[in-house]
Amino acid sequence: MAALLVAGLLSACSTVSAPPQVAQAPQPVPAPVAPLPGAQGPVKVAVLVPLSGQSAAIGQAMLDAAQMALFDMAGDQLQLLPRDTKGTPSGAADAARQALAEGARLIIGPLFAADVAAVRPIAQNAGVDVLAFTNDATQAGNGTYVLGFVPADQVSRVAGYARSRGATRFTVLAPRSPYGDAVVNALQAIGPRLGTMTTQVERYDPAVTDLSVPAKQVAQETPQPQAVMLAEGGQRAQGIAQALAANGVQPQQVKLLGTGLWDDTSQGALGQEPALVGALYAAPAPQTRARFESQFEQVYGRKPPRIATLAYDATSIAAVLTRSGGPVPFDRMAMTNPNGFEGLDGLFRLRTDGLVERGLAVMEITPTGSRVVDPAPPSFEMLGQ
Repeated sequence: MAALLVAGLLSACSTVSAPPQVAQAPQPVPAPVAPLPGAQGPVKVAVLVPLSGQSAAIGQAMLDAAQMALFDMAGDQLQLLPRDTKGTPSGAADAARQALAEGARLIIGPLFAADVAAVRPIAQNAGVDVLAFTNDATQAGNGTYVLGFVPADQVSRVAGYARSRGATRFTVLAPRSPYGDAVVNALQAIGPRLGTMTTQVERYDPAVTDLSVPAKQVAQETPQPQAVMLAEGGQRAQGIAQALAANGVQPQQVKLLGTGLWDDTSQGALGQEPALVGALYAAPAPQTRARFESQFEQVYGRKPPRIATLAYDATSIAAVLTRSGGPVPFDRMAMTNPNGFEGLDGLFRLRTDGLVERGLAVMEITPTGSRVVDPAPPSFEMLGQ
């Protein structure tokens, strides 16, 4: 059996201490020689996050979540080496070099795709794998795992559920952006497997404020689609849904679908827009995450950002594999166990190509929040994968 992360058992969090001080950015150094299997002392794991600059608040929350996992699961077997990326590729590269020189056997982070791109070759040269927080799937591979919420799984899950309810004709509304490209490509790619057709693709400038034009294009489609995928979140999703309804696309006849961008309570209640009530999206089941968010707020006095769970789960992977006691704690066969792990964001597994598969629930928007209409699978066997 795969080792499961004991996520949600946060009783030790009240003992979390202040984060270690961040060292100054180092000069480039050669890749270190890996310690002998019999070396004593805790296993060192780098945590590369922005602790200064515009994204410092997010980076600090990611580090705080990692420390919660350390105290919950690792004891004295694991040592975190927090290093400040400064939110820049050069800062991330310097942070990686310093952590590797100090003996880091795994890198958790960085946060941004450009920073991951800067760290990847440095880590590869040192023979150290990376659990990155980005959702840019192009960064995956050669020992770098993309833990961020990639839209492909979300699109496949919610479109599959809509297909099970009779929808076969899909339209997608997406900005001209890399995220929009990913959503469009995912919906088109799964069509042959699901027996569905993407009959219309409407793209628009991501900076456009008048969303009535792409909405009118959808409304004029004949016959109307049975489902419309929106590659937007927050107020943008609300605006598009309102424009669709104003142009005759009624949610009673056409099911609106969304991505993980809707899985963020900080953006406000999407159900405040009547046209989005009944809309569906795929996301990790919320129960375990809710317990984590409550405990995080008790410990640190503030709410965590949505992606803080990634830092907790990444650190938990490191803790579980360290406890396994093998001579190489982060062996790739162990990291890519096909049975996967159970984390704050539910079932997930690291693939050999560096992408992460997740067992997602299907959520429905209601006027008072979101509710689960199709639970997340308990195992990857249940997904038939």
